[in-house]
Amino acid sequence: MLDREAWAQFEEERLAPYAVKSGQTRGRQHPDVEHPYRSPFQRDRDRIIHTTAFRRLEYKTQVFINYEGDYYRTRLTHTLEATQIARTIARALRLNEDLAEATTLVHDLGHTPFGHAGEATLHKLMSDHGGFNHTEQTLRIVQDLECRYPRFRGLNLTWEVREGIVKHETEYDAADASGFEPELRPSLEAQVVNVSDEIAYNTHDLDDGLRSGLIGPDDLEEEGIILWKEATAQIPEPFSEMTRHRIIRYLINREVTDLIQHTEEQLQRAGIASVQDVREYPTLLVRPSPEMQERNQNLKSFLYRRLYRHYRVVRMAVKAERFLSELFGAYIAEPEQLPTETQYRLDETNLYRVVCDYIAGMTDRYALQEYRRLFDPWQRP
Repeated sequence: MLDREAWAQFEEERLAPYAVKSGQTRGRQHPDVEHPYRSPFQRDRDRIIHTTAFRRLEYKTQVFINYEGDYYRTRLTHTLEATQIARTIARALRLNEDLAEATTLVHDLGHTPFGHAGEATLHKLMSDHGGFNHTEQTLRIVQDLECRYPRFRGLNLTWEVREGIVKHETEYDAADASGFEPELRPSLEAQVVNVSDEIAYNTHDLDDGLRSGLIGPDDLEEEGIILWKEATAQIPEPFSEMTRHRIIRYLINREVTDLIQHTEEQLQRAGIASVQDVREYPTLLVRPSPEMQERNQNLKSFLYRRLYRHYRVVRMAVKAERFLSELFGAYIAEPEQLPTETQYRLDETNLYRVVCDYIAGMTDRYALQEYRRLFDPWQRP
């Protein structure tokens, strides 16, 4: 029988010496009886999946707002795609797959409605009240806002998953890692989450952009996007829906393979032999080759100019700023308009942070409904 102790022994024998082992976890904030058949990281994964915040990701924007169509990525599908990539990388490198999976599943819980436009709006509105950062909001959710246990607030996740949250960094954002050894590098599993997130959004944003018609194969050819040229050389058929699927699969496989091979080379070259070696190393170890980094930057620059700044996407971002700003102002002016259970939090938390938490937790659909309820005189409140 493979119980928790047997699984911990399995990890000790099979995982790499620089992988985080569940039997060596630094534990949880609050005393908690562990499950007989699940490791602490497996239990974290399950707690995350059952949260309200995780379910809300289904109706939160990635690039295209929900009502644009049923086939575009949402925060939830992005999270699931990134998680599959993280599991593949972690398994190939003999890292702790459960820790990588849990950390990837949780990494976007703090995102606002309407994507990065919503986050930028809330950060501006909260500029005199501590600001807003979706990574820090994720930590607030798992440590305070999700209430599912009678003895403590939050989910009581392990230290390792919470460290992975606060040390999740992309070129677009980084959080304050105070309390989680900010002077040290995160675990390799947390580093895997960073790159899996990037691989997922680069490839699926390209896929959604092509599906939407906002960008086309000719645009990629004309601008000399290197990864696109490589893919079409391998798949030279006329562009079609089937070709698009094949190209995206090729790109994901190309990115993941390069990352695994280059990271293994880095680990061997640096002589990494323990988790502590990873933490004390001066730079991140999980990263693509310099050639792939150059190709990725080439693709990201294209997506920024031609997709994220496309007039239709910009129009939605401007709408989102207006929706959220007016909702924020209405709640601040009359907190009695907040739901009763949210008003209870005013006894212990600043009004601005309560309103910010409430808006950040909304889905796109709920934010639009709430806007109509507050400002449309013909809509029932």
